[in-house]
Amino acid sequence: MDLLLILTYTALCIGIFKVFKIPLNKWTVPTAVLGGVFLIGALIMAMNYNHPYSEVTRQYFVSTPVIPAVRGEVVSVNVKANTPIKAGHLLFSIDPVPYQNKVDALNAQLVSAKLDYQRAIELMKKNIGKQRDVDVTRAALDNLNAKLHDAEYDLIRTEVRAHSDGYITQMLVYPGLFVVPMPLKPAMVFVQQDSFTYIGWYRQNSAMRLEVGNEAEIAFDALPGRVFSAQITEVLPVLAEGELQANGSLISLSRRTGMPGRIPVKIKITDPRFDDLAKYVPGGSYGQSAIYSEHLHHVAIMRKILLRMSSWMSYFFPFH
Repeated sequence: MDLLLILTYTALCIGIFKVFKIPLNKWTVPTAVLGGVFLIGALIMAMNYNHPYSEVTRQYFVSTPVIPAVRGEVVSVNVKANTPIKAGHLLFSIDPVPYQNKVDALNAQLVSAKLDYQRAIELMKKNIGKQRDVDVTRAALDNLNAKLHDAEYDLIRTEVRAHSDGYITQMLVYPGLFVVPMPLKPAMVFVQQDSFTYIGWYRQNSAMRLEVGNEAEIAFDALPGRVFSAQITEVLPVLAEGELQANGSLISLSRRTGMPGRIPVKIKITDPRFDDLAKYVPGGSYGQSAIYSEHLHHVAIMRKILLRMSSWMSYFFPFH
């Protein structure tokens, strides 16, 4: 953006020299150059601090690996990739026969255990049996009940369902595939519908001008020449560069040096025009954004112009 401002000033100077036929000599040229240095320098400093700009802005979303809770052969796939579905929608089914057989076997054992328990009670009432026999049969009955509940729970989990609204992307599951409950081997990737958010990464110099509710604008490379009004909804209080986790090593300066890191700022698009164009902005799209504070508000017009000029530059890209 600084380069655009310098080029604009240069073009303006050339135009003035041409229109007013100002001679190029040792007085006029240095005056224009030095005047540009001071003028542009002051404007850039005031604009950059009070109306920060981030050339690194991205749309983020939450993806959830779909991991089956039980192992088995996939017998049906009940969802299409990249098609919106509601919470509770059946994604795919695992062969329920082994789990149904286990439930049936435990039900049969439970009937026998109940008879043994009733028989032990009757014998004790007749002073033939012992309390210990009742306790043992009761414990066996409770144990079978617990196993039956686990088996029924596993049977239910042979049907894998969506936990929220969203869609499946990059689906590689098909009938006949054997799936296992392993975190490293998810069967599908589920994208949550309401998890999309826009985050701009701002320099730490701008921390005092990043306030919730401030006006903002955002432009995407996918939509050249278009800038959308937005608003700051949250300024995240931590930076990943300062994260520490418990381990066996002491903190070392040599291990923590590097990039200073940027402040992540959540931005909400408020422009109604974006609703019709959102389909052209796939999840994870890259863009740029600017924030307009209340300080030196009249300078914000420069930032808005430069952001639009930068957005128009998205029409140009190298050919490969």
